[in-house]
Amino acid sequence: MTAYEIGQVVAERDVHLTRESLVRYAGASGDFNPIHFRDDVAARVGLPGVLAHGMLTMGLSVETIVPWLGDSGRIREYGVRFTRPVVVDAETGADVRVVATVGQIDDETLRIDLTVTHADTTVLGKAQVRVTREA
Repeated sequence: MTAYEIGQVVAERDVHLTRESLVRYAGASGDFNPIHFRDDVAARVGLPGVLAHGMLTMGLSVETIVPWLGDSGRIREYGVRFTRPVVVDAETGADVRVVATVGQIDDETLRIDLTVTHADTTVLGKAQVRVTREA
């Protein structure tokens, strides 16, 4: 069994989102809320711009650990708090950074803490994944 240490980084990645990413996700998820693709609607409801879907941000964040796990079936629990939006600029898009660290070690599981940021701001709070330790 692999030895782990609290605070050990097990995976990290940067994801660039574009407006096209949002449209593709809307088609896949069925979430066609116009705040995810129309600047005028986002502005009308008081948002700072077009926002990435929260579930898109959540999904791309947990996907960061799948290559390290080798089997997504090892994921037992996953939860986050949505703390700040990811604003996706029409021209420059948005970059999301995910760093996965060991937060807790038990006999059979690990808690992996995800730090998810956009523009130096944490966008997901208490993002934690409970995974089964490998045999």
